[in-house]
Amino acid sequence: MIRPSLSFLALIAIMSGPAGSLAGPTPEEAARIADVIRPTADFTRAEPFEALPAGAATSKKRSLDTNSFSQHSGNMDFERQLDFKLGNALFKRLWVSSPASTDSADGLGPLFNARSCQRCHLKDGRGHPPVANWPDDSAVSMFLRLSIPPETEEQRADLAANRRNVIPEPTYGGQLQDLAIQGHAAEGKMHIVYEEEPVTLADGEVVSLRRPTYSITNLGYGPLHPEVMMSPRVAPPMIGLGLLESIAEEDILSWADPDDADGDGISGRANRVWDKEAGAVALGRFGWKAGEPTMLQQSTHAINGDIGISAPLAPAPAGDCTAAQNLCLDAPHGASARHEGFEASSEMLRLITFYSQNLAVPARRNPEDPQVLAGKKVFYESGCIDCHRPKYVTQREAVGREQSFQLIWPYTDLLLHDMGEGLADNRPEGLANGREWRTPPLWGIGLTETVNGHTQFLHDGRARSLLEAILWHGGEAQAARDRVVALGTSEREALLAFLNSL
Repeated sequence: MIRPSLSFLALIAIMSGPAGSLAGPTPEEAARIADVIRPTADFTRAEPFEALPAGAATSKKRSLDTNSFSQHSGNMDFERQLDFKLGNALFKRLWVSSPASTDSADGLGPLFNARSCQRCHLKDGRGHPPVANWPDDSAVSMFLRLSIPPETEEQRADLAANRRNVIPEPTYGGQLQDLAIQGHAAEGKMHIVYEEEPVTLADGEVVSLRRPTYSITNLGYGPLHPEVMMSPRVAPPMIGLGLLESIAEEDILSWADPDDADGDGISGRANRVWDKEAGAVALGRFGWKAGEPTMLQQSTHAINGDIGISAPLAPAPAGDCTAAQNLCLDAPHGASARHEGFEASSEMLRLITFYSQNLAVPARRNPEDPQVLAGKKVFYESGCIDCHRPKYVTQREAVGREQSFQLIWPYTDLLLHDMGEGLADNRPEGLANGREWRTPPLWGIGLTETVNGHTQFLHDGRARSLLEAILWHGGEAQAARDRVVALGTSEREALLAFLNSL
């Protein structure tokens, strides 16, 4: 392998948009970039700049605490930090029902899952399933997606053209809202039952996995459609999202192999979804099944569906209320002329999106530690990087100057993979089928307990540790999972040390 020059690596790690041309890389740069992002085969030492997983945008905060995911991009100019703080204030805003004296913060619901973005994305980190079922606990940072198979030719045509990802359940909409404002009935309560399943590892250690079963109790608006499909989702961490948005589409698609042409058992597929702002089909990048193309659309759909707030790309003033919920549709709303006829203006969504794009990835911990390096070798050689692609160089023409031309280490390919029957939700979303999930980024995963006080992973938080999360892998990841099962104790502990260093 020809090692790239230190000066070029420094350029990637330090350079931001205004310092260079917005044109694409030169042929020489492209060749060097290809060399830089090629997975290493040297595990005797950390790679250059590996300690900075987001390049110059890596958080400058070095002390570890509950605010480790709430820092702005490390290369952000002082002038732009004001927008970040304004976005943070809107992200934390507690919305109230209409009418209210606070006419810039009213319009909650009438049906909703949380009163603020922060209530789901706790400390900008990872949500979790409830400790117990309602009424003993609530599911604020987790909810159920709902949909049905298409029933009309129009619905089938919309799905085929990627104009819609799903057909919402006709009475309850696209997700179960378990809260409501005064005078309205909540839609219902998520109910989870776990069954323990033991897995014996090669060294004799027994790990118990919990298999969840989901149902809905206390239905507020009558029976569900007989063919309803439910998918549980915990709120994912918010760090590094602008950098993921700034990876060139061709770089993501270069890893796609939908027909497994190379015969390695890995068949990454791109999700294609409707970009409302562009009015065209685009690559899906965000959400557990890559159902959203941009952070603006992701943020808009979240504030509309989770909180019930209307915005330019989601104009329904009653959020996810359906035609079967007349009281909800007729309730007062907070739309006003000062907000362009919505409850949240385009400027408010711009600030929330800017904040979301610039939540910084923390620096690595101990990347030179011998056990961490040994675990990195296990991670690479077990085949985990076939989906969790280690690194990219973002585009010069990125979503913001902070994201421009950075060497980043997210450990994801942003593609859909069949994860086996064990993790299947049996609910399609766009081109994703009921067994496919987008590869989640791993950066920051080792700080979950520090930030959020738990170690619950996967789309529904069923895994109570990183080891449990690995053991749930099936389908395209079955071979990699089986290699982990076969590891000796010291190798497995090294693998977990590597993951916890990310």
